[in-house]
Amino acid sequence: MATHISGEFDVKLTPQPPASGEPAAPGRMLLEKQFRGGLAGASTGQMLAIQTETKGSAGYVAMERFKGVLGERAGSFALQHSGTMDRGAPQLLITVVPDSGSGQLRGISGRMMINIVEGKHFYEFDYTLPDAP
Repeated sequence: MATHISGEFDVKLTPQPPASGEPAAPGRMLLEKQFRGGLAGASTGQMLAIQTETKGSAGYVAMERFKGVLGERAGSFALQHSGTMDRGAPQLLITVVPDSGSGQLRGISGRMMINIVEGKHFYEFDYTLPDAP
């Protein structure tokens, strides 16, 4: 049975030069996040994004590694993002990378949603963990 938690996070995006140097190349960003709530800790990662000529249409992928505490368990795990905007309508899938958990978070699986309200970032995280040894 999945456990549901929620909280807030701060995110810092640092633009990086395009890998190919071409103007149409995907934009690259370094991610740094600080999580509060049921998930307490930090993550770092990278994002690739492309905007289209149509206003409100874009896509992005990202990988990040969280390190910190989930409930009372310490460890780390990776998250994989896949998001699109279709003329302003968002679709987002964020999943825990299988077998990426370490420490007391070994064996974690789950999905996360992100909501942005008045410039603030919030997460909803549904996850499962194997029973403690």
